[in-house]
Amino acid sequence: MKRICVFCGSSMGSNSDYSKAAQYVGEYFVENSIHLVYGGANVGLMKIIADRVLNGGVEVIGIMPEMLIEKEVAHTGLTKLVSVSSMSERKELMMKYSDGFIAMPGGFGTLDELSEILTHNQLRISDKPIGLLNTNGFFDSLLDFLDNTVNEGFVRPEHRSNVIVSDDIAVLIKKMKNYRPVVIGKWIEDIKIESNGGKC
Repeated sequence: MKRICVFCGSSMGSNSDYSKAAQYVGEYFVENSIHLVYGGANVGLMKIIADRVLNGGVEVIGIMPEMLIEKEVAHTGLTKLVSVSSMSERKELMMKYSDGFIAMPGGFGTLDELSEILTHNQLRISDKPIGLLNTNGFFDSLLDFLDNTVNEGFVRPEHRSNVIVSDDIAVLIKKMKNYRPVVIGKWIEDIKIESNGGKC
Protein backbone atom coordinates (compact mmCIF):
# COMPACT_ATOMS: atom_id res chain seq x y z
CA MET A 1 0.00 0.00 0.00
CA LYS A 2 1.71 3.13 -1.23
CA ARG A 3 -1.07 5.56 -0.29
CA ILE A 4 -3.44 5.29 2.66
CA CYS A 5 -6.39 7.58 3.26
CA VAL A 6 -6.96 8.53 6.89
CA PHE A 7 -10.39 9.62 8.12
CA CYS A 8 -10.20 11.48 11.44
CA GLY A 9 -11.42 14.46 13.42
CA SER A 10 -11.06 18.11 12.54
CA SER A 11 -11.12 18.56 16.32
CA MET A 12 -8.49 17.41 18.80
CA GLY A 13 -10.86 15.42 20.99
CA SER A 14 -11.08 15.55 24.77
CA ASN A 15 -8.33 13.00 25.44
CA SER A 16 -4.66 13.67 24.68
CA ASP A 17 -4.25 10.03 23.65
CA TYR A 18 -6.00 10.87 20.38
CA SER A 19 -3.44 13.50 19.40
CA LYS A 20 -0.63 11.16 20.48
CA ALA A 21 -2.08 8.43 18.26
CA ALA A 22 -2.24 10.87 15.34
CA GLN A 23 1.42 11.69 15.88
CA TYR A 24 2.33 7.99 15.94
CA VAL A 25 0.40 7.40 12.72
CA GLY A 26 2.30 10.20 11.02
CA GLU A 27 5.62 8.84 12.26
CA TYR A 28 4.76 5.34 11.05
CA PHE A 29 3.86 6.68 7.62
CA VAL A 30 7.20 8.49 7.39
CA GLU A 31 9.22 5.50 8.60
CA ASN A 32 7.51 3.25 6.07
CA SER A 33 7.27 5.74 3.18
CA ILE A 34 3.46 5.59 3.14
CA HIS A 35 1.89 8.58 1.40
CA LEU A 36 -1.06 10.24 3.12
CA VAL A 37 -4.42 11.07 1.58
CA TYR A 38 -6.80 12.97 3.85
CA GLY A 39 -9.41 15.72 4.02
CA GLY A 40 -6.97 18.60 3.60
CA ALA A 41 -7.63 20.48 6.84
CA ASN A 42 -5.18 22.45 8.95
CA VAL A 43 -7.02 21.75 12.20
CA GLY A 44 -7.52 18.92 14.67
CA LEU A 45 -6.11 15.42 14.34
CA MET A 46 -6.00 15.97 10.59
CA LYS A 47 -3.39 18.71 11.02
CA ILE A 48 -1.24 16.62 13.37
CA ILE A 49 -0.95 13.73 10.93
CA ALA A 50 -0.41 15.93 7.88
CA ASP A 51 2.28 18.03 9.57
CA ARG A 52 4.18 14.98 10.79
CA VAL A 53 4.15 13.31 7.38
CA LEU A 54 5.14 16.53 5.61
CA ASN A 55 7.97 17.16 8.08
CA GLY A 56 9.26 13.69 7.25
CA GLY A 57 9.43 14.53 3.56
CA VAL A 58 6.61 12.21 2.48
CA GLU A 59 3.80 13.14 0.09
CA VAL A 60 0.51 14.42 1.52
CA ILE A 61 -2.56 14.89 -0.70
CA GLY A 62 -5.49 16.82 0.74
CA ILE A 63 -8.94 16.79 -0.83
CA MET A 64 -11.32 19.54 0.25
CA PRO A 65 -14.61 21.05 -0.96
CA GLU A 66 -14.40 24.66 -2.11
CA MET A 67 -16.80 25.79 0.62
CA LEU A 68 -14.33 24.65 3.29
CA ILE A 69 -11.34 26.15 1.52
CA GLU A 70 -13.21 29.47 1.53
CA LYS A 71 -13.54 29.16 5.33
CA GLU A 72 -9.73 29.16 5.51
CA VAL A 73 -9.36 25.75 7.15
CA ALA A 74 -7.32 24.26 4.29
CA HIS A 75 -3.70 23.26 4.89
CA THR A 76 -1.61 25.46 2.59
CA GLY A 77 1.63 23.47 2.92
CA LEU A 78 0.54 20.19 1.38
CA THR A 79 2.25 18.41 -1.47
CA LYS A 80 -1.05 18.72 -3.31
CA LEU A 81 -4.41 20.23 -2.35
CA VAL A 82 -7.29 19.15 -4.57
CA SER A 83 -10.33 21.42 -4.62
CA VAL A 84 -13.66 19.71 -5.28
CA SER A 85 -17.23 20.94 -5.54
CA SER A 86 -18.90 18.67 -2.98
CA MET A 87 -18.41 16.26 -0.10
CA SER A 88 -19.46 13.41 -2.41
CA GLU A 89 -16.74 14.29 -4.92
CA ARG A 90 -14.24 14.45 -2.08
CA LYS A 91 -15.02 10.87 -1.06
CA GLU A 92 -14.89 9.66 -4.66
CA LEU A 93 -11.38 11.05 -5.10
CA MET A 94 -10.26 9.70 -1.73
CA MET A 95 -11.28 6.25 -2.91
CA LYS A 96 -9.60 6.74 -6.29
CA TYR A 97 -6.27 7.96 -4.90
CA SER A 98 -5.92 5.47 -2.02
CA ASP A 99 -4.81 1.87 -1.65
CA GLY A 100 -6.46 1.47 1.75
CA PHE A 101 -8.35 3.37 4.44
CA ILE A 102 -7.91 3.96 8.15
CA ALA A 103 -10.51 5.57 10.39
CA MET A 104 -9.33 7.24 13.59
CA PRO A 105 -11.42 8.98 16.24
CA GLY A 106 -13.60 11.69 14.78
CA GLY A 107 -17.16 12.90 14.44
CA PHE A 108 -19.91 13.02 11.82
CA GLY A 109 -17.51 13.51 8.89
CA THR A 110 -15.39 10.52 9.89
CA LEU A 111 -18.49 8.36 10.31
CA ASP A 112 -19.82 9.49 6.92
CA GLU A 113 -16.57 8.65 5.15
CA LEU A 114 -16.24 5.31 6.90
CA SER A 115 -19.85 4.36 6.16
CA GLU A 116 -19.45 5.08 2.46
CA ILE A 117 -16.32 3.02 2.02
CA LEU A 118 -17.88 0.15 4.01
CA THR A 119 -20.86 0.22 1.65
CA HIS A 120 -18.57 0.25 -1.39
CA ASN A 121 -16.74 -2.72 0.09
CA GLN A 122 -20.00 -4.59 0.67
CA LEU A 123 -21.05 -4.06 -2.95
CA ARG A 124 -17.57 -4.93 -4.26
CA ILE A 125 -17.22 -1.48 -5.80
CA SER A 126 -13.99 -1.30 -3.83
CA ASP A 127 -11.91 -4.19 -2.52
CA LYS A 128 -9.38 -2.03 -0.67
CA PRO A 129 -8.76 -2.79 3.02
CA ILE A 130 -10.52 -0.79 5.73
CA GLY A 131 -8.98 -0.41 9.19
CA LEU A 132 -10.15 1.13 12.45
CA LEU A 133 -7.44 2.48 14.75
CA ASN A 134 -9.29 1.85 17.98
CA THR A 135 -7.47 4.26 20.31
CA ASN A 136 -8.85 4.06 23.86
CA GLY A 137 -11.64 1.82 22.63
CA PHE A 138 -13.14 4.74 20.72
CA PHE A 139 -14.85 2.46 18.19
CA ASP A 140 -16.06 -0.18 20.67
CA SER A 141 -19.65 1.02 20.56
CA LEU A 142 -19.57 1.12 16.75
CA LEU A 143 -18.20 -2.43 16.66
CA ASP A 144 -20.99 -3.50 19.02
CA PHE A 145 -23.47 -1.90 16.62
CA LEU A 146 -21.95 -3.77 13.67
CA ASP A 147 -22.11 -7.03 15.59
CA ASN A 148 -25.77 -6.33 16.34
CA THR A 149 -26.52 -5.71 12.65
CA VAL A 150 -25.21 -9.21 11.99
CA ASN A 151 -27.15 -10.72 14.90
CA GLU A 152 -30.35 -9.05 13.69
CA GLY A 153 -29.86 -10.20 10.09
CA PHE A 154 -29.11 -6.88 8.38
CA VAL A 155 -25.40 -7.41 7.64
CA ARG A 156 -23.75 -10.60 6.42
CA PRO A 157 -20.98 -12.01 8.67
CA GLU A 158 -18.55 -11.94 5.73
CA HIS A 159 -19.11 -8.20 5.31
CA ARG A 160 -18.66 -7.57 9.03
CA SER A 161 -15.38 -9.51 8.94
CA ASN A 162 -13.99 -7.07 6.37
CA VAL A 163 -13.58 -4.43 9.10
CA ILE A 164 -9.99 -4.68 10.39
CA VAL A 165 -9.37 -3.44 13.94
CA SER A 166 -6.38 -2.73 16.18
CA ASP A 167 -5.25 -0.07 18.64
CA ASP A 168 -1.69 -0.31 17.27
CA ILE A 169 -0.90 1.32 13.92
CA ALA A 170 1.84 -1.18 13.01
CA VAL A 171 -0.41 -4.17 13.75
CA LEU A 172 -3.32 -2.56 11.92
CA ILE A 173 -1.38 -1.94 8.73
CA LYS A 174 0.14 -5.45 8.84
CA LYS A 175 -3.39 -6.85 8.99
CA MET A 176 -4.45 -4.55 6.16
CA LYS A 177 -1.57 -5.74 3.98
CA ASN A 178 -2.67 -9.35 4.59
CA TYR A 179 -6.29 -8.55 3.72
CA ARG A 180 -7.95 -10.54 0.97
CA PRO A 181 -11.46 -9.64 -0.20
CA VAL A 182 -14.07 -12.05 1.08
CA VAL A 183 -15.81 -14.01 -1.64
CA ILE A 184 -19.37 -12.79 -1.27
CA GLY A 185 -20.98 -15.52 -3.37
CA LYS A 186 -24.68 -15.21 -4.02
CA TRP A 187 -25.69 -12.96 -1.12
CA ILE A 188 -27.82 -10.67 -3.31
CA GLU A 189 -29.76 -13.70 -4.54
CA ASP A 190 -30.10 -14.82 -0.93
CA ILE A 191 -31.69 -11.54 0.17
CA LYS A 192 -34.07 -11.70 -2.78
CA ILE A 193 -35.18 -15.15 -1.65
CA GLU A 194 -35.50 -13.96 1.97
CA SER A 195 -37.63 -11.04 0.83
CA ASN A 196 -40.00 -13.36 -1.02
CA GLY A 197 -40.69 -15.71 1.83
CA GLY A 198 -38.03 -18.23 0.88
CA LYS A 199 -39.12 -18.49 -2.74
CA CYS A 200 -36.97 -17.80 -5.80
